[in-house]
Amino acid sequence: MNKPVLLALACSALAGSAFAQTSSVTLFGVADVAVRQVKNGNAGTVKGVTSGGNTTSRLGVRGVEELGGGLSAGFHLESGIDLDTGTSNASKYWNRRSTISLMGDFGEVRLGRDTTPTYNNTLNDEFGIVGVGSRGIFVYGSGANLGSGATTIQRTDNGVSYFLPKNLGGVYGQFHVAAGEGTVGNKYYGGRIGYEDKSFLVGGAYGTTDVGANLSKFKNYNLLFNYKSPWGVLHTLVDVKKWGERKSTEISVGATIPVTVGQIRVGYTNANRSGGAVGSGFADGDDSTRLALGYVYDFSKRTALYGTVARVTNKGAARSSVLYTTPAGMLGGQNSSGAEVGVRHSF
Repeated sequence: MNKPVLLALACSALAGSAFAQTSSVTLFGVADVAVRQVKNGNAGTVKGVTSGGNTTSRLGVRGVEELGGGLSAGFHLESGIDLDTGTSNASKYWNRRSTISLMGDFGEVRLGRDTTPTYNNTLNDEFGIVGVGSRGIFVYGSGANLGSGATTIQRTDNGVSYFLPKNLGGVYGQFHVAAGEGTVGNKYYGGRIGYEDKSFLVGGAYGTTDVGANLSKFKNYNLLFNYKSPWGVLHTLVDVKKWGERKSTEISVGATIPVTVGQIRVGYTNANRSGGAVGSGFADGDDSTRLALGYVYDFSKRTALYGTVARVTNKGAARSSVLYTTPAGMLGGQNSSGAEVGVRHSF
């Protein structure tokens, strides 16, 4: 083989090596399935297999490329799946996230479908924001938008976010806007700012959503405070939602307590509603409370066995359920309870 050919092959190999060092694509996901029993007042008892009792089951692909000069480009595609049926759990395939980003010393600019700052500020739940025991029942369950039609409780389409750089000594932040593009309830703007170190996590967020002409805007603001210590983590959240005269104030307190292998989890939420018409579920006295206890046994860093029991007590016309979506047969003021045992594996 002559020298020019050898030189060409060497250059090609070096170029391929350099490319491999500056670009990466990762396939990732979570497989989570539980056996569950739930009772919702007159709607009766349901027993079955469900997906995502500890962590939402998902499949995703993400990648990043270094562009030079400290600048990088990245993408993130992520779809929620129902592992018990093998189907997507939403009409949008990349329903959890579909974004492209530019990142550098200035921070990150991200475009596409993504979570909102107000939702991101609720995610440090002792139950991981899912399952029958989570405060997610109130954060994004039935009636969380107070009947306003806002679709921005968790995510928006058509979003543009800016994230602060990660080298600010524990300070973090996100600012987000989303265009309605003719879809009522998606036009959103909001932000989040916070601080985290070895002992504390504190953050505040505010967001507002346009829900149509001549209607009051849906507003959501919250304050998160977690205290981390050798005995465990104290989780607290105050989450307020307003639409016209309707208002819901949710105060949550919980703890994650490490044991020899795994964690004990306990959580409580009080949801105080007001301003709605009598019988609407949003009137004075239409309140709910959550009480939950769980345990996670860690087989490894990626695989765990978990169990949770929970009860939601409703007053007045309130119909909150541990199923997040209230079944049709459940009447106002009836209680909801559930228990689940499942396995989670991440990859």
